[in-house]
Amino acid sequence: MTKSLFSTTRRDLLAGAAGISALSAMGMTWGSARAAESLVVADPGGPFKEGYGAAFYRPYQEQTGVEIVNIAREHQPTSHVRAIVETKNYSWDVVTITLGDQVMLSGLGMLEKLDWSDQNMKDIMPEARQDDWMGVDVYATVICFNSSTFGNKVPQSWADFWDVKGFPGRRSLRRSPIDTLEIALLADGVDPKQLYPIDYDRAFRMLDKIRPDIAVWWTGGAQTSQMLESGEVDMIATWNGRAQTVIDAGKPVGIGWNQGLYSIEGWAIPKGNPKAALGMPFIAFCADPKRQAEYTKTLAYGPTNPKAYDYIPPERAKYLPTAPEHVDKLILANQDWWGKHKDEAEQKFNEWLLS
Repeated sequence: MTKSLFSTTRRDLLAGAAGISALSAMGMTWGSARAAESLVVADPGGPFKEGYGAAFYRPYQEQTGVEIVNIAREHQPTSHVRAIVETKNYSWDVVTITLGDQVMLSGLGMLEKLDWSDQNMKDIMPEARQDDWMGVDVYATVICFNSSTFGNKVPQSWADFWDVKGFPGRRSLRRSPIDTLEIALLADGVDPKQLYPIDYDRAFRMLDKIRPDIAVWWTGGAQTSQMLESGEVDMIATWNGRAQTVIDAGKPVGIGWNQGLYSIEGWAIPKGNPKAALGMPFIAFCADPKRQAEYTKTLAYGPTNPKAYDYIPPERAKYLPTAPEHVDKLILANQDWWGKHKDEAEQKFNEWLLS
């Protein structure tokens, strides 16, 4: 990213009249100084680039003159956020993280407190509100499958995912304990209300059973879309939005919503970021219900401002996780548990993979 030519001058301006005099002497205005500002905004990439671009990035830049520099972050951004804060090398100004990531990073004091005075932010669903994080989309990990492979026989549960005789074909699971451990337990018949604390031994016993049939352990959402589109796998556990992009492209892909695990992703600012004050209005902008409705045109994730449904056509709303016909089938992932046990679970999962 190119450093703003006016960054020093703007700091002087904020300090007082000396900055104003400096700008005047150079023939500049406050608007031109602000227009030279920029925010590096990190999201998961793939369809988010276009979805968030149309809903948030381009409209905000046009409205404020603040340049939004969008980059795709790695699949698990928590280590990067910690490195940013600890080294004070602020390569990201605003970043999307999951609620589980928020629990962990907030506990370590890694996130800036947000300004919740904006009215649209006050309308955000309670589950998406934290002092230092604002949820912006609801997503679900669901069973996705190649409908041309199975025809009218549709998998109805994670037990069907494990049923390699009844549903033969190449399978793929996430190379992460998140969702994967819960999926294994659900496949073994664990009541959704009894998923936590995670029974590691029971989960790994189930994963042992399916391991020979896992063709790919995926590491990124874009990878899952590519595998569904190419037909590389017949059944995969992935986020509904990643599958929907392939469905929208006309490919024979179906979604099984039953026993899907849902969570929330949203915006945070790494602690100590010198552009925190510039990032706050951007986050507030993303709470606008019309703006959230806009991203659902290309991203099949549920908005966190319920008023967004006033602007979403019914034919599109039915593909979103929070639609009435789906939400009752879904299970809310316990992000408090993950926030406390993520490192432990990842260590155990990686040890299992290498065993």
